[in-house]
Amino acid sequence: MQNLTEIQDWNLISFKEAWDKQSLLADELIQWKRGERDIAKIPSQKLVFCEHNPVYTLGKSGSIDNLLLSEESLIKEGIEFYRINRGGDITFHGPGQIVCYPILDLERIFTDVHKYIRTLEEVVIKTLKHYNLEGIRIKEYTGVWLEKTSVLPERKICAIGVHMSRWVTLHGFAFNINTDLSYFNKIIPCGISDSTKAVSSLELEIGRKVNIDEVKKHLTYYLSELFSLNYALVSDLK
Repeated sequence: MQNLTEIQDWNLISFKEAWDKQSLLADELIQWKRGERDIAKIPSQKLVFCEHNPVYTLGKSGSIDNLLLSEESLIKEGIEFYRINRGGDITFHGPGQIVCYPILDLERIFTDVHKYIRTLEEVVIKTLKHYNLEGIRIKEYTGVWLEKTSVLPERKICAIGVHMSRWVTLHGFAFNINTDLSYFNKIIPCGISDSTKAVSSLELEIGRKVNIDEVKKHLTYYLSELFSLNYALVSDLK
């Protein structure tokens, strides 16, 4: 079966609008799988890139105690909040962060949830090499980290949280590029209260603003390579 995949860039979009849109795209794949699976009408998979207005999202296994702001403070600071159906705990999305929503049918690729998450991590690890950074994994946690140094703790640069239905994926990863990291001070990121862990961004690590479209192109290449998406169609990707 051809891995026909369309790559879309939704640019800056509210979390709720993006959640609704990706849910519709995933449902199109799911309904096809529930039907006669007519090859002539097979829906394309999607790789969606976007940035969000400031928002905290809490995964289904997360604790509301990890949100350190009251409802009144959220409104005052203009930050949205949603409980959602991905795995993981609380995280932040905002401008300057690349959010990627792969909407894939893993029955076309491999049916292994653990491998899927590790492959998403590998996409980011390979992308970091273009900026002379060595991304690592930490056994206890998902996502991509940077090793501790003599003055810095282990730093998380990319969070991952996914959901699947009939092997169709939803949600994905959030990669801090030029992100305002002060928002992470108002939550316990991913529920990790360990003082030896921190959050970082590509900008902070290399000491300059980074061209987000450039990073998207690296991510697109490795997503296509590692998931064998040989028929990718680029749509609205600058």
